[in-house]
Amino acid sequence: MSPDQYCQQRTAQSGSSFYYSFLFLPEDQRRAITALYAFCREVDDVVDECQEAEVARAKLGWWQAEVARLFDGRPEHPVGKALLPFVASLNLPRELFEEIIQGMEMDLDQPRYAAFRDLSLYCYRAAGVVGLLSAEIFGYEDRDTLKYAQDLGFAFQLTNILRDVGEDARRGRIYIPQDEMARFGVSEDDILAARYTPEVTALLRHQAERAEGYYQRALAQLPEADRFAQRSGLIMAAIYHRLLRKIEREDFRVLHQRISLTPLRKFWTAWRSLRGEKRRHRRWLKQQAA
Repeated sequence: MSPDQYCQQRTAQSGSSFYYSFLFLPEDQRRAITALYAFCREVDDVVDECQEAEVARAKLGWWQAEVARLFDGRPEHPVGKALLPFVASLNLPRELFEEIIQGMEMDLDQPRYAAFRDLSLYCYRAAGVVGLLSAEIFGYEDRDTLKYAQDLGFAFQLTNILRDVGEDARRGRIYIPQDEMARFGVSEDDILAARYTPEVTALLRHQAERAEGYYQRALAQLPEADRFAQRSGLIMAAIYHRLLRKIEREDFRVLHQRISLTPLRKFWTAWRSLRGEKRRHRRWLKQQAA
């Protein structure tokens, strides 16, 4: 199995919404973003699958060393080998890969967050920098596109936190800021026991509203000139935003289950979003030519 095939299999098997946004990209961009996503899956699974913190820490240390080898031109892992052609040609910064690993280390060291300002660092490392790397892969002309990419990463991460709140709590991690839990009158026991009280629902709705704010801010910051180049991110946004809407429609019943979209719904949303972006891009080109 080639490094590209390994990453493709890793991405497809994950069932992630991101996979559907990759289907419509040119080959080189698809290879690069698939390798990036496989890297994120590898380091994220270290934390989720290792029962002992010290074992997880050692494995993350190995990945730190693999990033160093990657940027020295001698990676060992299939994911590193798949990334190798792109780190220089696409100007992918080494420090952003290191930030992703540091975000996973936060899961080992910090199972609670006092306030959103504390959680923001985790969101940046776990998803904001992935948005920045993705923007480099897709290409841009206006640096405001990087603001869009980072905020969109935050929106995705906040949606994930809301979707997985019950599952994460059972793993010992609660990402909802403690000061907000106190303000809404919600205890950790309420979350662990899946008590859908009015207070719990209000707290979860507040998390959804914050995520919505990041979606709106991200899209408002995306320059029209870069919109079509960033269409894969916009497809991801359409799928994730639809997931957020579904969580809201199901009255935030996320403590005892994982709400998700079907593969068919994800593919349909991706195709519809791409079709809309193509129409918008044609209109923009006509306006520029006028």
